[in-house]
Amino acid sequence: MPAPTIYYLRHGETDWNALGRLQGVQDIPLNARGRGQAVQAAGILAELFARDGRDRTSLPYVSSPLGRARATMELVRERLDLPPADYGLDDRLREIGYGVWEGSTLPESEASHPNVYARRLLDKWTVAPPGGETYAAVQLRMLDWYESLLTDTVAVAHGGTARALMVALGLETPASAADLLIEQGAVYVFRDGGLTKYG
Repeated sequence: MPAPTIYYLRHGETDWNALGRLQGVQDIPLNARGRGQAVQAAGILAELFARDGRDRTSLPYVSSPLGRARATMELVRERLDLPPADYGLDDRLREIGYGVWEGSTLPESEASHPNVYARRLLDKWTVAPPGGETYAAVQLRMLDWYESLLTDTVAVAHGGTARALMVALGLETPASAADLLIEQGAVYVFRDGGLTKYG
């Protein structure tokens, strides 16, 4: 069976994104810009479906259970004239957990745990924030999610899970993915062993 195509969207902006605060598994709502980004991504998705000859009603849609991802998914589905709430949730798509650093900026995180912060600068993939997750662990759950897919899928999740999926699929290395910007309001298409961003 050919590998499934994934139309992957990062959730829209939240106020914590705008302030540079680590969100992790905290439920921070979309702001006005984030809602606009969700609608923008839906327009890109509609164009991709038209180009690919895809019926938007025939694909499964799945979201991280976190509210910012769910709100993005519902705005996307509404823009595509689909029932907003008719999609699946998968906990494997939740954002990387930042532990006690959630709600902090990077300078605040560094000030509170300078040794861990310094180690993480050198190896972001395997060093976890205090009480948090490693990217290596997120990579494993994203690979598990990917291998469970039976068909082409639309997914809404997070920046951290996108980086982890890229490494899981051999598209990036831990070093190259660690600080990769994952854009909001864009669509990342994982297809045929490659990745293309549409934004």
